[in-house]
Amino acid sequence: MSERKIRVLVAKPGLDGHDRGAKTVATVLRDHGMEVVYTGLHQTPEMIAEAATQEDVDVVGLSILSGAHMELFPRVREELVKRGKGDVLLVGGGIIPYDDMEKLEQGGYARLFGPGTRTDDIAEYIKSEMARRFAQETA
Repeated sequence: MSERKIRVLVAKPGLDGHDRGAKTVATVLRDHGMEVVYTGLHQTPEMIAEAATQEDVDVVGLSILSGAHMELFPRVREELVKRGKGDVLLVGGGIIPYDDMEKLEQGGYARLFGPGTRTDDIAEYIKSEMARRFAQETA
């Protein structure tokens, strides 16, 4: 893979106050050699997109347990597109029904991870997808 480090923003959109999983994933991604920015709790879609733009990240990962994923995830994507970051790799996780996962993936999210997903699998997916994207940039 390229020597370029993968830059990831991990965010908790909405009023969801449970961030243990997001912090765990952020730590695992860092341990896999990625640069990780964690924005903290109670972020609006606009705040997330602005942070992603300012930090010039390659990946935005959202974590949600509140059930508001069908409202908040598309809004984050819209805000990223508005800021010229529509090409960022979008991933997410939390308590998301399978049917909703399919709809969100059709709407621009590359992969959504449910409860019980091994954190190393999340890191490996991101590394694999970003290696593919970095290779396309240099081709």
